[in-house]
Amino acid sequence: MAPAFRSADEEAERDALYMEAALRQARLAQTAGEVPVGAVVVCGGEIVGRGYNRPISANDPTAHAEIVALRDAAQRLGNYRLPDCTLYVTLEPCAMCSGAIFHARIARLVYGACDPKTGAAGSIIDLYAERRLNFHTEVVGGVCMEACGRLLSQFFAARRSAKAVAGKEGDSGD
Repeated sequence: MAPAFRSADEEAERDALYMEAALRQARLAQTAGEVPVGAVVVCGGEIVGRGYNRPISANDPTAHAEIVALRDAAQRLGNYRLPDCTLYVTLEPCAMCSGAIFHARIARLVYGACDPKTGAAGSIIDLYAERRLNFHTEVVGGVCMEACGRLLSQFFAARRSAKAVAGKEGDSGD
C-alpha cells in the first residue's frame, strides 16, 4: 500500500488543527496560574497524549508541557519510544524538552511561537540541526505563531500589571 499523499495545504491545515488542541492545553495552564504552554502528541491521526505546563503546581521543574504530553502518550501506547508520532507544542522547546523528544524518537515536532530566551530549535541553539546526534526529528516552526505568541504575551503583561498594582498598594506613602 502506497503512503497517502498530502499536499502542503492539507498538511498546514492538519498542523493548525492540532495546534489548536495544544492551545486548549495552554489555556488550562493559564487557568492554573502556570505559564500558558500546551502540547499534544498525535499518532495515526489521533491525539494520544496531552499536557500543559505545571512545574509550579507539581513542584516539578521537569513538568513542562512537552514532557507531560510525552509521558501521557507513552503510558497510553505502552512504550517510551514514540517513533511514528508528532508533537505539537505552542512554544519552541527548551534543551531539556528537546532531549526528551530525541529520547522518545518523536518523528516530527511542530511548534508555534519562537522562544528567544530558551528555544533549542533555532532561537538560542538548534539541537535539531546537530548532525552528531544519533536521532533526528523533523521540525516545523511558526504554526499558529500569532495565537501562540499572543497567549504568552497577554499572560506576561497581566503578570507585570499585577506586580505593578501590588507594588503601588504596598507603597502607602508613609
